[in-house]
Amino acid sequence: MTDQPGPPPEQLPEPAPEEERLPATRPQETMPAERFTAAPPVKAIAGLTPARSASIVRQSGSARWVGFLTVIFVSLFIVGYWFYELGAPLGLSTPRLAMEAQAQQVTDVERGYNLFEANCARCHGPSGLGPNEPDAASVGYIGPQLNDQSKLFTHLNEQYLRNVLTVGGRYVCGNPNSQMPIWSNEGNPPGPLNYRQIDELIAFLRATNDQTYEIRDNSTNEPVIDPATGKVKTFTGWRDPNYKPAPGATPFPDCYLNALTGGASASGAPAASIDPNAPVVTVTAPSGAATSGFDPTTLQATANKGFTLVFDDQDPTVQHNIVINDPSSKAVPIGDTTPFLGPKKVSYAVPALPAGTYAFMCQVHPTTMKGTLVVK
Repeated sequence: MTDQPGPPPEQLPEPAPEEERLPATRPQETMPAERFTAAPPVKAIAGLTPARSASIVRQSGSARWVGFLTVIFVSLFIVGYWFYELGAPLGLSTPRLAMEAQAQQVTDVERGYNLFEANCARCHGPSGLGPNEPDAASVGYIGPQLNDQSKLFTHLNEQYLRNVLTVGGRYVCGNPNSQMPIWSNEGNPPGPLNYRQIDELIAFLRATNDQTYEIRDNSTNEPVIDPATGKVKTFTGWRDPNYKPAPGATPFPDCYLNALTGGASASGAPAASIDPNAPVVTVTAPSGAATSGFDPTTLQATANKGFTLVFDDQDPTVQHNIVINDPSSKAVPIGDTTPFLGPKKVSYAVPALPAGTYAFMCQVHPTTMKGTLVVK
């Protein structure tokens, strides 16, 4: 077998073209509309006249001015509101919250005045003077004096008053039979006043005497007009913000009975020396004197001559004391008049008194234990 020659190279078949692969360029006629471009009428600027261009520039400038003025206005408003809330520098204005607190304080004091008059004045007196009220001899107030700077300084502080109103008189002297009732409805048993009324009552008791308040009708809250003058009735607080006790002064006693005042010392002041040659006047508090009273109820003494008052307390169940008030209801100084339990006798040196009629009473039971001292 002999080899046969193949066809010449120029007669060989051409290789098949390779298959076109993606990405492939699309023909122009198959491409969709242009994307992400504006329509031709929008892109055309032939209609943008010089006047229209100037108008656009003016509008843009006006918008910038409006934005600038808005920023200035908002900034000034924020600064003004800041000073309104927190007060202007150098004390030029009072912060809003401080003004609201002051207004609320005034409201609390005025409401507390009505609460005191309705609930507390019958025992402590309408002016808080207790046994030192001008009509104490005829009315008899069983509560101690509250309107006293030495008490209001630290003794009758807010927490102390709140505790007494919540717990009652037993908080003061530990006496479960104290005539001071529970006033707070959070006490046991609950009292008649809620927490807001307790706050208002304390606000009145702690109000300072450098501010004047209006007396308001309890039902309408309108100011009460004095028919005699045609003006609004007002009152001032009790506490003197500038009061300071004397150096070395003894703190006021916590006990209700020891805190009773009547001009005569109830804080442990020593009694005057007893003159053994002075006339003696004796008064007795028999057992059950809280109901039956003193024996006798009328005493006599010689004018302008001192005498010794012997107080014979025979009651072993309830504490009693004795004080003497002159015709102007001012207490006569006779020494330490702190209440005590019987049986016990205490002598008091009574100074020379001018002729007149004097009242004597037990400050613990002033409505039942009272009498008359006739000096002539």
